[in-house]
Amino acid sequence: MINREWHLLSRPVGLPKPENFALVETEAPQPRENQVLVRNTYLSVDPYMRGRMSAAKSYVDPYELGKPMEGGAVGEVVASNAEGIAVGDHVLHSGGWREYAAVDAQRAVKVDPEAAPLSAYLGVLGMPGLTAYAGLLRVASFKEGDIVFVSGAAGAVGSLVGQLAKLKGASRVIGSAGSDEKARLLLEEYGFDAAFNYKNGPVSEQLRAAAPDGIDVYFDNVGGDHLEAAIGSLRQGGRIAVCGMISVYNNTEPAPGPRNLIRLIQTRGRIEGFIVGDHRDLQPQFVREVGPWVREGRLKYRETVVEGIENTLEAFLGLLRGDNIGKMVVKL
Repeated sequence: MINREWHLLSRPVGLPKPENFALVETEAPQPRENQVLVRNTYLSVDPYMRGRMSAAKSYVDPYELGKPMEGGAVGEVVASNAEGIAVGDHVLHSGGWREYAAVDAQRAVKVDPEAAPLSAYLGVLGMPGLTAYAGLLRVASFKEGDIVFVSGAAGAVGSLVGQLAKLKGASRVIGSAGSDEKARLLLEEYGFDAAFNYKNGPVSEQLRAAAPDGIDVYFDNVGGDHLEAAIGSLRQGGRIAVCGMISVYNNTEPAPGPRNLIRLIQTRGRIEGFIVGDHRDLQPQFVREVGPWVREGRLKYRETVVEGIENTLEAFLGLLRGDNIGKMVVKL
């Protein structure tokens, strides 16, 4: 079988360009002992992948040049050389950016296509969902009555953070997004109390108007002016969970830091970065609590679906531009 897979040819400087990548045809791999061969159905593209395209030291190894890239994927097992996983099972794994992947059985998680659409295991019931859950409840120490601000709130993680905060008893939830359409979505579909388009004016001014009494929790997906604005609106004992900083991922020069960090002293505030891999122990609790909310329609989610392996790169670049509403996935 022919297998098409995306390779990284060179490390991008600034915004990634098509010439940094190549879609390569190879022969589909054969599963070795304790492996399964998966025909991918959906691939995930996520902001953190931009960091893996750089050689800079980070919390995860960079992509190797001339080798297939990796990412979240879900698909059907078409050959198995492992106990406990049979042909016809569906699994979640990290062998994305390709049509077929040979996956170690211990790194494949069986999922039920009858319980939820397969793509949901890459979003609301997958890594983005757990990121929102762990970041809000554990890292930001959310408590009932908090005023919560979420940046990038129309994305896969941010939209869930805001809804989880409402379900958990937040007194007010504010979201920022990159268009008027996305801001309306936050209000009309996701139940945010206030939302604004950050392109319509200074974030600090729009946040003060939306949260005149300040904020207790800021969930940061953007960084830059959003982080500075959140620090400026922080109340006593406020907490900031830094999940991502997409506004600086393609910078070629160091971004200026927030100029108002002294506010953390004045407010006894706390800022903490995190990655979801440090909170895998919450996965069973997350599924038990969030699964029913999804099935009941109390926790809503959107997906932006791009068709075809050949369009995976464009889906990723679109994600960096903010073209997506909710989770960006590629359907093969």
